[in-house]
Amino acid sequence: MPKRARKKIKEEQREIAMERIEILFKLADEFALSGNIKRADACVELARKIAMKYNLRIPREYKRKFCKYCYKYLLPSVTSTVRTNPREHRVEVRCTECGRSMFYPFIRELKEKRRDSISPK
Repeated sequence: MPKRARKKIKEEQREIAMERIEILFKLADEFALSGNIKRADACVELARKIAMKYNLRIPREYKRKFCKYCYKYLLPSVTSTVRTNPREHRVEVRCTECGRSMFYPFIRELKEKRRDSISPK
């Protein structure tokens, strides 16, 4: 098989894998909201395995939906606690399963807010 054909097949496989990851995270959202956290955890685990198999990065919006230490689905006030720390400009998410904390900056949001307030209307 020519090199180009192999590369094209690999790219198609990666696209399909990314679609599957998106579907799995949507299913995880639905399961978690309906109260079935174990099924949501299973969806996250499967999505991670697919990403590792095809060497894909999980998008930021999905990465923040599971604990990066124990890989459990994070649902605010059910499996995690979420706090904002305005002094350090970050969001603090604590997993209730393992007790570890993750920190996400919200500087981008602050910059957008400043930009909106400065621009003339």
